[in-house]
Amino acid sequence: MTVFNNRVSCVAAACAFFMTSAFAENPTLTNPAISAVLDGYYQNTERPMSERIEGFGLGHTELALSANIDDMFYGKLTSVIETQEGSTELGLEEAFIQTLAMPNGFSIRAGRFLSDIGYLNNQHVHTDAFSDRPAAYRAFLGSHYFDDGVRVNYVAPTDLYWTMGLESFKGDSMRAAGGEHEADSDYAERDYKNIGVYTAYTKIGGDIGNGSWQAGLSYMRNENGRMVEGEHEEHAALAADDADHDHSHSATFTGENTYIADFVYKWAPNGNYKYQHLTVSGEYFRVTDFAPLEDGYDHDSTASVDDMQAWYLSSVYQFSPNWSAGVRYGETHVQELHGDHFYAQKLKETEVSLAWHHSHFSMVRVQYTNQQGTNFFGIEDDNVLTLQYVMTLGAHGAHQF
Repeated sequence: MTVFNNRVSCVAAACAFFMTSAFAENPTLTNPAISAVLDGYYQNTERPMSERIEGFGLGHTELALSANIDDMFYGKLTSVIETQEGSTELGLEEAFIQTLAMPNGFSIRAGRFLSDIGYLNNQHVHTDAFSDRPAAYRAFLGSHYFDDGVRVNYVAPTDLYWTMGLESFKGDSMRAAGGEHEADSDYAERDYKNIGVYTAYTKIGGDIGNGSWQAGLSYMRNENGRMVEGEHEEHAALAADDADHDHSHSATFTGENTYIADFVYKWAPNGNYKYQHLTVSGEYFRVTDFAPLEDGYDHDSTASVDDMQAWYLSSVYQFSPNWSAGVRYGETHVQELHGDHFYAQKLKETEVSLAWHHSHFSMVRVQYTNQQGTNFFGIEDDNVLTLQYVMTLGAHGAHQF
């Protein structure tokens, strides 16, 4: 027994020496970046398809862990805590690995991660200049689209920044029949494709004087995005329920094809973004091929239905190191199927925000939103007031452009 213990002790000592040597060569192995983001708010009323409810609430609170795994791989884990109607929900937003040493500008990411389509989607929501994502994101991407899948990305060796990539995902939250609810419904027998979403994107950017710009084009193919016979009425009811009572992050409106164009321009006096800077951004969405193909529908009517589309334009100006103000306007035009006819629904949102930043890690915001809906889930024209704080604890990685 003594001999066995001595052997174990020798092995343990050898392992400890090897691990200590490895850690000394790469300190990130012993010092991963660990951070928490606290998001709390008060809101005087509800908004369509929003994760925030009326009254006091806990928003997108996250706990993140990231580090280089070795000289070949990087890994990140992000969990999200949200409250809803007295209950606390724990979700997993990111859990991925990414290559670090592939040649010729290529990289591969696998696991659960934020899709890189559009401008805002690959950014965590706590980095936004407004309390909620634009209605375009809430309608077509479930606020922010993350999923299980794989990405291949390429950065070209050009003077201008130019990247392009392909992604494939499981796509459960993008299913036309209401995502996680289909198991309890009459249409649970639908044959969904296991790989439901494919995306392609390209982004190009550069510098102009004291400013920088980036423009992008994205395409999403949703194999499970078209409604089928018998689903439309229950899907509409479930979509409305998701909009008001659930943190499922499922898209409310889907189609087989989604096209996105985005643009952002950032400017700062003398190129110094720390004290003053202006950010102007906008995106345009078009969703097509959502009408059912089955018999029993008035195809002459559905064939003439306009594609669903949405857009927003945002401007945010940090006029001092501690204060920033923003204005955003957006419109969302969608189609809801009742019986054998589609009915157009429209939502207009005008938003103004004022934020105080004591440091890079703390922010308090007040936001006013005027929402005007035409048959949009039956909402009345309303004014929304939101008070919010976002506080970051621990080491937190740099934000996207």
